[in-house]
Amino acid sequence: MLAALLLKALKLVKYLNMNNSSLVKFVRAKFHGIYVTDANLNYQGSITLDPEYCKILGIYPLEFVEIWNKNNGMRISTYVILGKKGSKCCVLNGSAARTCQVGDELIIAASHYANPQKITELKPKVLTFNKDNNIKSILEYEVTDDDNKYYQFNIKEIN
Repeated sequence: MLAALLLKALKLVKYLNMNNSSLVKFVRAKFHGIYVTDANLNYQGSITLDPEYCKILGIYPLEFVEIWNKNNGMRISTYVILGKKGSKCCVLNGSAARTCQVGDELIIAASHYANPQKITELKPKVLTFNKDNNIKSILEYEVTDDDNKYYQFNIKEIN
Protein backbone atom coordinates (compact mmCIF):
# COMPACT_ATOMS: atom_id res chain seq x y z
CA MET A 1 0.00 0.00 0.00
CA LEU A 2 2.75 2.48 0.99
CA ALA A 3 4.80 1.54 -2.08
CA ALA A 4 1.80 2.27 -4.33
CA LEU A 5 1.32 5.70 -2.70
CA LEU A 6 5.02 6.52 -3.11
CA LEU A 7 4.89 5.48 -6.76
CA LYS A 8 1.87 7.76 -7.34
CA ALA A 9 3.66 10.63 -5.56
CA LEU A 10 6.76 10.17 -7.73
CA LYS A 11 4.64 10.15 -10.88
CA LEU A 12 2.95 13.36 -9.73
CA VAL A 13 6.31 15.05 -9.07
CA LYS A 14 7.56 13.96 -12.49
CA TYR A 15 4.36 15.30 -14.11
CA LEU A 16 4.67 18.65 -12.33
CA ASN A 17 8.32 18.98 -13.32
CA MET A 18 7.51 18.19 -16.95
CA ASN A 19 4.57 20.58 -16.95
CA ASN A 20 6.19 23.59 -15.35
CA SER A 21 3.30 25.33 -13.67
CA SER A 22 5.07 28.60 -12.87
CA LEU A 23 3.86 31.68 -14.69
CA VAL A 24 6.05 34.25 -16.41
CA LYS A 25 5.05 37.81 -17.31
CA PHE A 26 5.05 38.35 -21.09
CA VAL A 27 4.21 41.39 -23.23
CA ARG A 28 0.69 41.06 -24.64
CA ALA A 29 0.22 44.34 -26.52
CA LYS A 30 2.28 47.47 -27.06
CA PHE A 31 2.06 51.07 -28.24
CA HIS A 32 5.59 51.80 -29.47
CA GLY A 33 6.47 55.45 -29.99
CA ILE A 34 3.11 57.09 -29.29
CA TYR A 35 3.40 60.79 -28.46
CA VAL A 36 1.90 62.53 -25.42
CA THR A 37 -0.88 64.88 -26.52
CA ASP A 38 -1.72 66.31 -23.07
CA ALA A 39 -0.92 66.01 -19.38
CA ASN A 40 -3.74 66.67 -16.91
CA LEU A 41 -2.44 66.94 -13.36
CA ASN A 42 -5.87 67.73 -11.90
CA TYR A 43 -7.56 64.55 -13.10
CA GLN A 44 -7.61 61.34 -11.09
CA GLY A 45 -4.75 59.11 -12.21
CA SER A 46 -4.60 57.05 -15.39
CA ILE A 47 -3.70 57.33 -19.05
CA THR A 48 -6.32 58.28 -21.63
CA LEU A 49 -5.95 56.53 -24.98
CA ASP A 50 -7.88 56.48 -28.25
CA PRO A 51 -10.34 53.55 -28.03
CA GLU A 52 -9.76 52.68 -31.71
CA TYR A 53 -6.10 52.00 -30.94
CA CYS A 54 -6.96 50.06 -27.79
CA LYS A 55 -9.40 47.91 -29.76
CA ILE A 56 -6.74 46.98 -32.32
CA LEU A 57 -4.44 45.82 -29.54
CA GLY A 58 -7.10 44.31 -27.30
CA ILE A 59 -6.36 46.66 -24.39
CA TYR A 60 -9.30 47.07 -22.02
CA PRO A 61 -10.54 50.09 -20.06
CA LEU A 62 -9.17 49.94 -16.48
CA GLU A 63 -6.42 47.52 -17.54
CA PHE A 64 -3.05 48.23 -15.94
CA VAL A 65 -0.22 49.10 -18.32
CA GLU A 66 3.43 49.96 -17.93
CA ILE A 67 4.60 53.23 -19.47
CA TRP A 68 8.18 54.06 -20.41
CA ASN A 69 9.07 57.62 -21.38
CA LYS A 70 11.75 57.56 -24.08
CA ASN A 71 12.61 61.23 -23.49
CA ASN A 72 13.42 61.15 -19.77
CA GLY A 73 13.60 57.46 -18.85
CA MET A 74 10.70 57.59 -16.38
CA ARG A 75 8.79 54.34 -15.88
CA ILE A 76 5.34 54.17 -14.35
CA SER A 77 2.35 51.89 -14.05
CA THR A 78 -1.24 53.08 -14.31
CA TYR A 79 -4.58 52.04 -15.76
CA VAL A 80 -6.21 52.85 -19.10
CA ILE A 81 -9.28 54.97 -19.64
CA LEU A 82 -10.75 55.52 -23.06
CA GLY A 83 -10.78 58.93 -24.68
CA LYS A 84 -12.68 60.16 -27.68
CA LYS A 85 -12.82 57.73 -30.60
CA GLY A 86 -10.52 58.84 -33.41
CA SER A 87 -8.78 61.48 -31.27
CA LYS A 88 -5.30 59.85 -31.39
CA CYS A 89 -4.98 60.97 -27.78
CA CYS A 90 -2.35 59.94 -25.28
CA VAL A 91 -3.02 61.88 -22.08
CA LEU A 92 -1.26 61.30 -18.77
CA ASN A 93 -3.55 62.10 -15.84
CA GLY A 94 -3.04 62.82 -12.15
CA SER A 95 0.40 62.06 -10.73
CA ALA A 96 1.35 60.36 -14.01
CA ALA A 97 1.20 63.82 -15.61
CA ARG A 98 4.36 64.74 -13.67
CA THR A 99 6.35 62.12 -15.62
CA CYS A 100 5.99 63.62 -19.08
CA GLN A 101 5.49 66.66 -21.26
CA VAL A 102 3.40 67.11 -24.37
CA GLY A 103 5.41 65.73 -27.28
CA ASP A 104 7.29 63.09 -25.25
CA GLU A 105 7.53 59.70 -26.94
CA LEU A 106 6.23 56.74 -24.94
CA ILE A 107 6.16 52.98 -25.00
CA ILE A 108 3.03 51.55 -23.36
CA ALA A 109 2.87 47.81 -22.71
CA ALA A 110 0.12 45.52 -21.46
CA SER A 111 1.23 42.20 -20.04
CA HIS A 112 -0.03 38.68 -19.67
CA TYR A 113 0.99 35.86 -17.34
CA ALA A 114 1.45 32.50 -19.02
CA ASN A 115 3.25 29.22 -18.65
CA PRO A 116 6.62 29.51 -20.46
CA GLN A 117 5.77 26.37 -22.45
CA LYS A 118 3.04 28.43 -24.17
CA ILE A 119 5.47 31.10 -25.42
CA THR A 120 5.19 30.02 -29.05
CA GLU A 121 1.41 30.50 -28.88
CA LEU A 122 1.69 34.16 -27.87
CA LYS A 123 1.36 36.69 -30.71
CA PRO A 124 1.58 40.17 -29.17
CA LYS A 125 0.47 43.04 -31.41
CA VAL A 126 2.42 46.28 -31.56
CA LEU A 127 1.35 49.63 -32.98
CA THR A 128 4.05 52.08 -34.09
CA PHE A 129 3.30 55.76 -34.67
CA ASN A 130 4.43 58.85 -36.54
CA LYS A 131 4.71 62.30 -34.89
CA ASP A 132 0.97 62.96 -35.37
CA ASN A 133 0.02 59.71 -33.61
CA ASN A 134 -1.15 58.15 -36.83
CA ILE A 135 -0.45 54.43 -36.97
CA LYS A 136 2.73 53.85 -38.95
CA SER A 137 2.67 50.04 -38.75
CA ILE A 138 1.00 47.11 -37.04
CA LEU A 139 3.46 44.46 -35.99
CA GLU A 140 3.23 41.04 -34.42
CA TYR A 141 5.90 39.47 -32.23
CA GLU A 142 6.48 35.78 -32.76
CA VAL A 143 8.61 33.29 -30.86
CA THR A 144 9.41 29.97 -32.52
CA ASP A 145 11.41 26.93 -31.49
CA ASP A 146 14.72 26.52 -33.25
CA ASP A 147 16.73 23.34 -33.89
CA ASN A 148 18.86 23.88 -30.79
CA LYS A 149 15.89 23.50 -28.45
CA TYR A 150 15.72 27.20 -27.69
CA TYR A 151 13.87 30.05 -29.36
CA GLN A 152 13.94 32.49 -32.24
CA PHE A 153 12.31 35.94 -31.98
CA ASN A 154 10.75 37.52 -35.06
CA ILE A 155 8.82 40.70 -35.79
CA LYS A 156 6.27 40.53 -38.60
CA GLU A 157 4.47 43.46 -40.17
CA ILE A 158 0.77 42.57 -40.43
CA ASN A 159 -0.81 45.66 -42.04
